[in-house]
Order: sequence, then structure tokens, then C-alpha cells
Amino acid sequence: MHAIMGITGQIGGVIARALLASEQPVRAVVRDAAKGQAWSERGCEVALATIDDPISLAAAFRGAESVFVLVPASFDPLPEFPEAQAIGKALHAALVQANPARVVYLSTIGAQANQSNLLTQHTLIEQAIGTLPNPVTFLRPAWFMENSSWDLPPAREHGVIPSFLQPLDKPVPMVATADIGKVAAELLQGTLKGSAGRAASGGHGHRVVELEGPERVTPNQIAATFARLLGRPVRMEAVPRETWEALFKSQGMKNPIPRIRMLDGFNEGWIDFEHGEAGSLKGNVTLETVLNALINPDVH
Repeated sequence: MHAIMGITGQIGGVIARALLASEQPVRAVVRDAAKGQAWSERGCEVALATIDDPISLAAAFRGAESVFVLVPASFDPLPEFPEAQAIGKALHAALVQANPARVVYLSTIGAQANQSNLLTQHTLIEQAIGTLPNPVTFLRPAWFMENSSWDLPPAREHGVIPSFLQPLDKPVPMVATADIGKVAAELLQGTLKGSAGRAASGGHGHRVVELEGPERVTPNQIAATFARLLGRPVRMEAVPRETWEALFKSQGMKNPIPRIRMLDGFNEGWIDFEHGEAGSLKGNVTLETVLNALINPDVH
């Protein structure tokens, strides 16, 4: 049995479908029964749990051979990240009680960075569950190609996409959620080919797998791909760094500094894989495939 958190999202859904296609039993871990109904109809067990409740999490994980852990994204966390610290404690307690044979935690590129930023939330959770005696794989994917869904409306309507990734010709490690889900499903089953990944600090059979797409992508390449697929001119326009804080606050953010520092990390290069491009596992899904699916969702 494989217990899957985040099954109603893109990555969790890819994992569950891959496991079901391999005739593997799946338990959908959801916050309310209604969200699990579709997966129940596919033959999955359904367990109810909330991310900060170790008792419900332990019950949802109990009896599972492997557990996929995905935490909800938080783009406007409180200072010092108390939410992530609480989640880390809850997950640690639950996984100790459930004692699965394998755990895969969906972390992020740059989780090893020393500078505090939005991704530090994953650093804290990695640290919390990194002391588990169970084998844990920290799957650290690159920037999601699907983040370009935010770029589609301005590309389609105005032909100009505001970019916080800068310079516009700087290649950025990116990956499709389909590749993340595929690799995660293989990790849960222990079937990932080759010796991908490396030992994580702390021992206990823990390892890190860093994942990106077939090639790194510049913001200008994103614009050019949109232009080709939409059949109209599209260009990127850098949003001045000095305007970010006021802009994010105008959009309702109370604590925009972590997000700003994350963007700085990508732009300045201190958010990257520990062993760079040469040390990462490469997916197969291209940027054009992802953008085409965003433009034509009913075809996919």
C-alpha cells in the first residue's frame, strides 16, 4: 500500500495514476471525504488527515509500505516560518508511529541554501524528518514549468510577460510536474533505475534526488515558445527589483521578503542544485509540451 498526500493536485495525481496503472494499491490522504470521492471510485482507499495533526496523519500512514509527503504551498509565511516548524514536528511524530518502509518527501531545489528565503520552509521540514530511522528520499525538483500558467493571460492578451526571473537570458533549472510525479512513483516502489541521488547528511539510509527537465530554460525562451504556440509576438519584460516589495504588498502579501529572497536566490545563483546541472536527474518533458497543455487544456 502506498499512501499519497496531495493526490488531488497535479503531482499527487500523476503518482497515483502511475501506481494504479502498475496495479499497486493506493491510499488517498485527503482533508475531507468529498475530495477523495473520485479516487475512491478509481479503487483507492481514502484516509482523512490534516497536515498539522500527527494523530490523523499517523492513522492515514499506518500499514502503508511507502508514504509520499507533500505539504501545501505557503507563499506568505509568518516570520521565522512557525507553520513549517509545526508541520515538521507533526510529520515526524506521525511517521515514527506509522513506521513505513519508505518515505518520499517532495522538497525543492535550494533546500540546502544557507540564506533564508521562501524555500527555507522545506529546509526546516527536511531537518525535522531527517532524523527518522526510516529510509527517506528528499526529492528536490527545479522550478515548475507549470508556473508559466501565470504567464499565459498576459502573453495571450498583451504579448508582454512580466518577469521576476532575471536576467532574461539567464538559464533557469525547470521541470514538468509530470516528470516529478513519474520519478516519485518510481521512488515509492523502489524501482528508480540507476543510482540516482546521493546520501543525505545524517545517515539512516536517507538520500537526496535532484530533478530538472531535459534542458535549462531562460525567460526569453518561455516568451519565444508562447509566441510560437499562440501565433503572436510575445516578449518578456523584467520587473524592476526595487518595485517588488510594494507590488507584492499591494497584492495582499503581509511578509513578502521570503518570496523576494527566493527570487534573488534564483537570479543570483545561490538557489541551485548542490552539485549543479551535472549532478541532477533529468526528466523528459519539454517546456513546449507543458506550455501547449496550458494553452489547450481540453486536449490533454
